[in-house]
Order: sequence, then structure tokens, then C-alpha cells
Amino acid sequence: MIYPKIPLAQSVIEICLAKGLITIIISPGSRNAPLTIGFVNHPDFTCYSIADERCAGFFALGIAQQTQKTVAVVCTSGSALLNYYPAFSEAFYSQIPFVVISADRPQSKIDIGDGQTIRQENVFSNHSLFNANLDENASDENDLKINDALNCAINKKGPVHINVPFEEPLYETTIELAVNPKIFSEENKNQLFVENINQYTTIWEQSAKKLILVGVNYPNEIEQLYLDQLANDDSVVVMIETTSNLHHPKFINTIDSIITPFSEQDFKEFQPDLLVTFGGMIVSKRIKALLRNYPPMHHWHIDLLRAYDTFGCLTQHVVVKPNLFFENIFRNNVAIKSNYNNYFQTIKKLRKLKTEEYLAKIPFTDFKAFEILLSNLPKNSQLQISNSSPIRYAQLFDIESSIEVFSNRGTSGIDGSTSTAIGAAIGSNKQTTFITGDVGFLYDSNALWNNYIPKNFKIIIINNGGGGIFRILPGHDETPVFNTFFETAHCLTAQNMAKMYNMDYHIASDEKSLKSKLNTIFSQYEKAVILEVFTPTLLNDGVLLNYFKELV
Repeated sequence: MIYPKIPLAQSVIEICLAKGLITIIISPGSRNAPLTIGFVNHPDFTCYSIADERCAGFFALGIAQQTQKTVAVVCTSGSALLNYYPAFSEAFYSQIPFVVISADRPQSKIDIGDGQTIRQENVFSNHSLFNANLDENASDENDLKINDALNCAINKKGPVHINVPFEEPLYETTIELAVNPKIFSEENKNQLFVENINQYTTIWEQSAKKLILVGVNYPNEIEQLYLDQLANDDSVVVMIETTSNLHHPKFINTIDSIITPFSEQDFKEFQPDLLVTFGGMIVSKRIKALLRNYPPMHHWHIDLLRAYDTFGCLTQHVVVKPNLFFENIFRNNVAIKSNYNNYFQTIKKLRKLKTEEYLAKIPFTDFKAFEILLSNLPKNSQLQISNSSPIRYAQLFDIESSIEVFSNRGTSGIDGSTSTAIGAAIGSNKQTTFITGDVGFLYDSNALWNNYIPKNFKIIIINNGGGGIFRILPGHDETPVFNTFFETAHCLTAQNMAKMYNMDYHIASDEKSLKSKLNTIFSQYEKAVILEVFTPTLLNDGVLLNYFKELV
């Protein structure tokens, strides 16, 4: 076995191994050579080389998202470290275990004009669950910091930073370990039962209008028994987003389509007595606004770690897993008479009919393209969706229940969606389709600069000539200022990029060609593919906005 000669590097590597942190994403550099040598030469680690640190961070998140295991990124000293920040903040808000291990120069070299040095200690402090600033030499104190950092990432599900100073020479190796680092675990003290269950069951049984709202949620997290019980309770309405990965015929999965045309009577009928939320961030701005204007008497958020007061009415953070919560709630549940569910099932049927009528008469635009895309995805596959317009369009359509859906909704940025999707494809080994906008794809184009893209990976780009979401938002005005500084209008395509990265490339620009090309790309698995779908810039926003007007 080959080890780095520097004892501190050995300690970091051995403690990572002991904690089961075995997936390492390395960005090439010199100062991190001791760590690279140690990780790459150890057979128990799986290492990937991603040159661009920003892409590396999101690539790591994609793997962690799918495996639900901690993944580490390793970089050299200097500004390289700062490029992890977008992924770091996404990991914080999406509760993904993520470890940044940065090589550094010794403290004596900082702020004296030495090359490739910045103040690396605590650079992520606003979003870091733990900052381990190590001393230059291996020691019990350093071992304690490393243990604390890794335990925190694993148990609290979030990002931590380990900053490791090395003095030259950096490339020397040895065949013997010079350290025997101390390993200790931290007991996960999260509550695994509902305290004072009676206080919850009493309110539950007295609430004639109970709204269950679910954002980002891993597939198969909630037992079907509880989903069926919720669906068949007349006093319960379950609203789910595409990223909830929950399915039931009675659940409302197109939230904006349901609530946008509400009358004043509908608003009052909808206002819940009790709101129960679980899962991650909510996409729909409309449901946020509605619940802020028509708040429930009680809002419980069920989560082992955190509860955000998204609607300004949080009354209880229930520190428990949803399955255990519902197990206790339903154990002796007494049904209550209510028309809450039936009222909105009627609305749901009406909206579905109106949607079908509208889709049958509109021209080929973003709206029509998403309807075709989301109804033609392969079963038992994974769908990754970028932020901005794509994730919002995805909320308006049904998606086959065997398809798992993911998106970076922690910070809702476009900056690493492609990198995350590629990492997720590797982490899951499933057929993965990534749907993105043109601006998001161009922004993260370095994501393709690696040797790990699976042959069955599909990228579908909706190219509407710029940031189409800004045409939907209030304030759109067809001026040079808007086109340049908001929409970022362009005439770029992905054709040459596909060629450069040896990917197949196809285009579609109408309903017939899109259906044909989808059949083509999903019938071959020998080469990664980019399908670029061109839609009319000046029609997209009008078609979408008119849709909501015609739902009544």
C-alpha cells in the first residue's frame, strides 16, 4: 500500500475510511497532492477527477443525493476552494451530507504575498455545520476535529469543511502508516418517537379541513398504507409537488393549476384548520402566497432535523420521521365528517378537462413541449430537472409513478443542475434524463468536462432563446434592456458542444419532430445524447399565462 508521507494526510484518509466516507471527488492541484496520493492509491476508495471545482461540488451532491451517503470533495489551496460554495449552500438547504476537504498552506504563509493563498479557514461559516481548521502536524486534537466534522455531516445531514495545511515536500510517499488516529462516533440524539402524541391526535381529530403539503421527498420514504389512509380521509387534502415522489389518484399533483383560478369562496373553502408539511422546499409560489394570506390555525412540520416557517404560521416542529408520525396518528384515529376532500376532487376533475382542451388547441411552445416530454419518459427511470422554468412547467403535468424525480431545490439555483444530474446518474445507475433550459445548460456547460458520463444519459434542452422565466414574471417589457439584462437573449446552440464532448446530437422544433426524436434517443443506450428542443421565444409566455385564464 502506498501512503502519503505527511502524517496529517494519513490521519484524514484513515478517519474518512473508518467513517465509511469512501466516495471522493478530486480536483487536480499540487497542494492537495498528499490527499490525492492517499485516496487514489487506497483500494477502498472510489475516486473521480473533476477539474472544475464548482462542477465537482455539484457532481458530488448528485452522487450523495442518490446513495444517501456522505461524499467528499478535495481541492488545492487558494480560490479553488471558493468554487465549492454554490454546492455547499445547496447541501445545507437540501440536507445532503457533504464534506469539503481543502488543502492549505501553513498559517505562516497566509497574507504575506505567497502564491495561491487566501484566508481559507471558516470560509463557509454561514452555511457550514462544522469547521475543522487543522494544525499542521498530526495530533489527537486534529483527530478530534476530523471526527467531529464527519460525524456532523453524517448525523445532521449537511455540509462541513475540513481545512488541512501542508508544507512542502508534498509528493513523497511511504509504504507504512505513521499514525493510528482515534476514531469515535457521535450518538444521533434525534427523537425517534412522538412526545405527547395525545396533543396531536386531539387537534387532528378536531380539524375538519386538514391539508398535507409535500415538497422534495425521496422515493419510497412513506409507507403506502399511510398514503392510502390519507387519500381516503374525507377531511384531508394531499397536495404534492413533482419532487415529492408520492403518487395516489386522489392526491392533487398540479397545485398551481388547481389554485390559480380560485374564487373568493374557493379561498375560504381551501383555508385549512391544520397544515401538515414534510419533505424539502416547495416550488409553488402560489401555494406559498395563498397560505400566507389564508393561514391555518395549526402548522406542523415533520422532520428530524429542521423546520422552516415558510408560510409564517408554524406552530410545531415535530421531530420525528413521517412514517412514525402517521403510525401514531392513525393508531386510534376517529374519522370526522367533512366535505373538504370531495370539494377539491371536483375542482381537480374540472381542471383536468380544461387542461386537455387547452393543450389540444395551442401551438408548439414550451408548454406543449413539456406535456410531450413528461408523458414520453421511460418507465422505471430517473428524471433530473433544472431550476427556473423547467421545474415550474413540470409541476403542471402528471408524471408516471415509476419515474423518480429530483431537482436542486435547496437554493433553487441553475448553477450546477447538469453536474448534479450526471453525478446522480452515476450514483443511481438508472436510466437518467435531464431536462434543462438553454441558459441553465450553458451556465453549467463545464459539467460535460469529465470522463464519467454514462452512455445512457440523456440531456434535453428547451432552447427558447434566453431566460424565458423572466417573460412570465411581472415586469416583462419588450425592450433592449429587458432582452439583454434580464432575458439574456442569445442565438447559441449545443451542437458544437455535443461534438466536442463526443455526444450524439438531435434537434426538434415541432410536435411531430419532438415525438420522433424522443423515440430515437430512448431506443439507444450506446452513447450519451443531447436533444435540443427549439421553441418560439415570443409565444411561450402568452400561451402559459392564457392557460391559467382558461382553467375556470
